[in-house]
Amino acid sequence: MVEAAVDSTPGLLFGGRYRLLERIGVGAKAAVHRARDEFLARDVAIKLIPTDVLDEHQQRSNDAEVKLLARLNHHSLIALLDAGTDFSDPASPFVYLVMELVRGPDLRHRIAEGTLQLRQTAQIGCDLADGLDYIHSQSVVHRDVKPANVMLFDYGTRNARVRAKLTDFGIAALTGTKGDDASSLTGTVAYMSPEQVKGESVDAASDIYSLGLVLLQCITGKMEFPGPVVESAVVRLFRAPEIPADLDPQWVALLTAMTSRDPAARPTAREVSMALYEQAVAGRSRRKQAGSLVPDNEEDRLAAVRRYNILDTPPDGAFDRITSLASRIFSVPTAIVSVVDHDRIWFKSHYGTDVEQLDRDPGLCASAILQDGPWIVENAPADPRALSNPLVAGEFGLKFYAGVPLRTRDGFNLGTLCILDTESRQFTSDEVGMLEDLAGIVMTDLELRLESRSARA
Repeated sequence: MVEAAVDSTPGLLFGGRYRLLERIGVGAKAAVHRARDEFLARDVAIKLIPTDVLDEHQQRSNDAEVKLLARLNHHSLIALLDAGTDFSDPASPFVYLVMELVRGPDLRHRIAEGTLQLRQTAQIGCDLADGLDYIHSQSVVHRDVKPANVMLFDYGTRNARVRAKLTDFGIAALTGTKGDDASSLTGTVAYMSPEQVKGESVDAASDIYSLGLVLLQCITGKMEFPGPVVESAVVRLFRAPEIPADLDPQWVALLTAMTSRDPAARPTAREVSMALYEQAVAGRSRRKQAGSLVPDNEEDRLAAVRRYNILDTPPDGAFDRITSLASRIFSVPTAIVSVVDHDRIWFKSHYGTDVEQLDRDPGLCASAILQDGPWIVENAPADPRALSNPLVAGEFGLKFYAGVPLRTRDGFNLGTLCILDTESRQFTSDEVGMLEDLAGIVMTDLELRLESRSARA
């Protein structure tokens, strides 16, 4: 047991700042405790991991690798805040990982309560695929995607859905320090890919297989490959997962591809994310006609969003003067600089509201980026384009929206500069021109940032 290998007495101090509190979870390889960050006066989660590495040089190599993982930053990952190796007992050194403390259930417990709706499964899967896409782009493979490593939570804002965050994304990379041989890696047998079971080299495709098994379990409520370790491991080498025949054909096609025994036949995490977003939207509206909020060039547009590196970045106040100025010029209570990601709208500057993000589905900015020019809704409750929108029909009572796309030099709409009001109003062509000028200032700043990064590279 972990407790026998690691002294986890409450009150111990790690890294000179993390005071150990009660244990909140334990597994075969590690124990998780709540801890107090005494420097920042906040609670964190700290994971204590015994390791098989024998000498101090290898221990310090482990430490360097975890420090690299700590720099990963994505909204679909539990943030790894700090890490280190404890040598207080030279005979039994261990690694500790300091992570954000998420107060919510894990997916394993949620599935135990009953199966998830297809739309919920698509939304959760979309979040997880996003996180995998990010770590894969950083040459990291998770190697232990399973329901117990998925934390569920919500932002507590109106119209927000449950979000999923992947945790323990560094453990497998951490324990695989004896070389690139995948046989030295650990994972959970029930969710391993065939290549993991066979001890072959694994890459991003292995995570896709595991995610496919997780999604299937969300839908059926059953673990696909249960049983003793050997039986569970071997059976997937001889048969594919059993996908319900009455499942929607698009779901069947996606899960079949994700759990192919041939890694080369599996989709990428980005492709999985896009497919699941389509399923989440279809699950809400069941429409794929002119009213769809997905542009024809969506994959290229999202590539442009990532190119500008404006998601998952801390607030820098760069556009706060623009939104403040827009509010004063147009005498409106709210002005926003938004960036439309594949499943949500990020408010990079938000004057007059504390909301920092919104699901893409009800967001008017998602409609605005479909336009070649400004998108003006002067009387939303009477406008067929907006009257059924939750922001219009709900408690917020939105009545006026004017958005100008933030258009890149190569023709992609990243998001909008928009103004909102709870009163209907007319918007003149001169006012449209002023809003376009302010949006142009935002894009000029983004283009200069992009050029600066390119020059440094």
